[in-house]
Amino acid sequence: MGTDIAANIEKIKQRIAAACSRAGRDPHSVELMAVTKTVSTERILQAVDAGITLLGENYVQEAREKQELLGGSARMHLIGHLQTNKAKYAVRLFDCVHSVDRLELAQELNKRAKAVNRILDILIEVNVSGEQTKNGVSPAQVRELIGRIAGLENLSVRGLMTMAPYSDDPETSRPYFQALRQLRDDIAREEIPRVQMAELSMGMTDDFEVAIEEGSTIVRIGRAIFGARQ
Repeated sequence: MGTDIAANIEKIKQRIAAACSRAGRDPHSVELMAVTKTVSTERILQAVDAGITLLGENYVQEAREKQELLGGSARMHLIGHLQTNKAKYAVRLFDCVHSVDRLELAQELNKRAKAVNRILDILIEVNVSGEQTKNGVSPAQVRELIGRIAGLENLSVRGLMTMAPYSDDPETSRPYFQALRQLRDDIAREEIPRVQMAELSMGMTDDFEVAIEEGSTIVRIGRAIFGARQ
C-alpha cells in the first residue's frame, strides 16, 4: 500500500506539472494537499514519507486524534465546515482554516486565537455555484465579509476557497474556478489593509488540472492518493 500511495503522489505531481506547463505557471506555485478524511494514521504517514507536507482534514475531532499520532510531521489545514463552538480547538490544531464563511465564526476564531497569542491564517469559503447543499458565502457578499474580518487583529485573510459542483466532466468546473479567480483579483486590486489574496484553494481529484489552469494555488486531493474511502 505504501508503494501505491507513493506512486499515486508521483503521478499527481506529474499531472500538476503538466497543467502548470499548459498555463505557463511555475509548478512550485501549486501546493498539493492530501485530504485525509477517514484515512488511517499509518497511511497518512506513508504519504508524508512520499513527500506530502500539507494535510487537509474535515473534522476537528478526527484531526485532534491524528495530530497526536502524527507528531507534527506535516502542516494541517481545516477544509470542512467549522461550527463556532469548535473554534477554540481549531486555533490550536490548524495552520489555516479554509472554511470561514460568516462573521460570527471569524469573530470567535479571532477571540480564541488572541487567547493563545497567535495569528491564524484563514481563507474565505465562497459558494460560487449557489448550490443550497454547499456552505460558503455568496459572491455578492464576499467583499463586505472580508472588509469586516480585516479589522480582526488575530486573523489573516490569505485568499479564497470554493468547491465546484460534482460532474464527470472536469470542464464543467472551469466557469466556477474562473469566477473565483476573478473575484480574488477584484478584491486584491482594492488593497484592503491586512488582507492578502495570495491563495486560491480549488480543485479536487476530478478537476484539479482545470483548477490549476485557472489559477489554483492549493489543490485538495484525497481519492487519487489514498483510493476510495473505506
